[in-house]
Amino acid sequence: MEKIDTFNIRVYGIIIHQDALLILKEPYAGEILFKFPGGGLEFGESLIEGLKRELKEELNLNLIEASHFYTQEEFMVSKFRANEQLLTIYYKAQVDNIEDLTKFDQAIQELIWVPLKELSTNHVNLPIDQVVVKKLLSELR
Repeated sequence: MEKIDTFNIRVYGIIIHQDALLILKEPYAGEILFKFPGGGLEFGESLIEGLKRELKEELNLNLIEASHFYTQEEFMVSKFRANEQLLTIYYKAQVDNIEDLTKFDQAIQELIWVPLKELSTNHVNLPIDQVVVKKLLSELR
């Protein structure tokens, strides 16, 4: 096992609009990911600042409110970099301009609105995202 010598802190937004959840289809490192909007925190940013930046850069969305939803509690090594320990934080994100939703990030292949009544862990393929979907489903019941 490679020595873990760095952290990768990631922040994601759970965006629900008209009873549907936003999922992104995005290729990364030779795989197709189905994931929540968001990404890596930059040095000097707070979690909310990072989420705000990611939503603006990727999707042209303006974050107006974020409420903490889930923080990964277990140790996890990055699937893509064996020397990185991941820490992921998820927020329920409210935006004020959903009508301006645009794929600014050219890596994003598709914006998928999954109706909440059809949502399952199969809609995302990263293990930690699946934990978040389970938690979301338990709250929706």
